[in-house]
Amino acid sequence: MPSGSYDYIPQERIVFGRPSAEAIAAEAARLGKNRLFIVTARSLNRKTPAIADLRAALGDLVVGLYDDCIAHTPRETVLDCADAVRAANADLIVTIGGGTAIDMVKTVQICIAEDVRTIEGMDAWHTRVNPDGTYVTPKTKPSTVRQIIVPTTLSGAEFSTIAGVTDLRKHFKDGFVGTNSAGQVIILDPAMTVHTPEWLWLSTGIRGFDHAVEGICSIKANPFITGCCRQAIEMFRVNLPRTKADPNDLEARLACQQATWIAGHGIDRAPYGASHGIGGVLGGMKEVPHGYTSCILLPHVLRYNKPVTEEAQRYVAAAFGKPEEDAADLVHDFIGSLGLPQTLRDVGVSRGDFDGIASRSVASMWVRTNPRPLPDVESVKAILEAAY
Repeated sequence: MPSGSYDYIPQERIVFGRPSAEAIAAEAARLGKNRLFIVTARSLNRKTPAIADLRAALGDLVVGLYDDCIAHTPRETVLDCADAVRAANADLIVTIGGGTAIDMVKTVQICIAEDVRTIEGMDAWHTRVNPDGTYVTPKTKPSTVRQIIVPTTLSGAEFSTIAGVTDLRKHFKDGFVGTNSAGQVIILDPAMTVHTPEWLWLSTGIRGFDHAVEGICSIKANPFITGCCRQAIEMFRVNLPRTKADPNDLEARLACQQATWIAGHGIDRAPYGASHGIGGVLGGMKEVPHGYTSCILLPHVLRYNKPVTEEAQRYVAAAFGKPEEDAADLVHDFIGSLGLPQTLRDVGVSRGDFDGIASRSVASMWVRTNPRPLPDVESVKAILEAAY
């Protein structure tokens, strides 16, 4: 008889379809918070009116702002932001942006909880993979400052406690998990996403789609995760193309946000596979956006895994309404229909990079939990070659 468990993250509420300023003010009042610190992307703050309008609506509740978020979240930015939050004596962080800003604030919360103030001090708090393949996640104190998140992409970072942060000393992305670093409240406001560049919106949609696919195919999938992920795939399949056809279709944008929410039920609870694992290495080494890594790798990982996940892949195909067709082909064609990159060449990765990518990938916790084992560098290089 199958056995297992499912852990809920410390997340209280999802608010959807309400204007951001209205929802933030209401949630801050409910939580008894009155010193709000905004963390957001530089482009959103400096090239659109979105943040200025939000600050005007929130008035004296806002005590500070940080917008120097950098892709792949270097440790340096985490420490800078943590110092700014401390200096402002904030009691609630309002994160507005995609995975970069969200992951940064998760790690800021760890730095606040553990009084980490140096790059070297962060070494003690990231997840490690042991030689036997098990991994250890240090237990952090709860942060005294939580975050409300208004996501502007579909990467799903808001629905987990894990953050990817790059150590520039070794050009490697480490995982950090805080006890209560998940967003306390998530506000899904599709109007806030219209400023997101199309390539980023669509590619992070495939990232959320990847969460769903690798959740269904996970070595620890269960009926709850499978049901959620199948629904998410169908919602992405229908609504991502609608947002490409009409960027102002707020109903379709909200449906994509809700698909990300539903797919997020598998993050941290169903170990993912090589699409996420190799993709994390590509991000740290070659600065390939994670939406793009999913676009490029997912179909080839599905083909590699098919001998051991054929039944699970039928669920993926069924979400396309074509249960008898090949899931990898359906996924490949869907990504292509959105005009997104589909080869490593498209993102500037050369065959000369393969040895370094593969050697780091075999140590990734998600490559180690791939449904079909990838035991050595050569097996990873075979997937890279297929994706080239």
